[in-house]
Amino acid sequence: MHISALTLELHLPGCLSLKEKRGRIKPLLSGLHRQFNVSAAEVDRQDSHTECVITCVVVSGDGRQVDRVLAKLPGWVERRFPDVMVIDEHVMTL
Repeated sequence: MHISALTLELHLPGCLSLKEKRGRIKPLLSGLHRQFNVSAAEVDRQDSHTECVITCVVVSGDGRQVDRVLAKLPGWVERRFPDVMVIDEHVMTL
């Protein structure tokens, strides 16, 4: 079994409140789950209006499949959510 996590540091320009931030992040997290069958959650900077850190976890019997899925996520986020900027990404194999 192969388990890997991708952490994305995101910038949400122009976001003025935590409520607005939740409104942007919630569809992103559910879209990641729907599109890629990953578990995704906001894991840091919950008190910041304009910054967010999310982690996506993939479990598979095939390590190459895990790598392929995680490699697609940052580009998908930037294409699908143009109001969100991916600032940094980090993959951790568990």
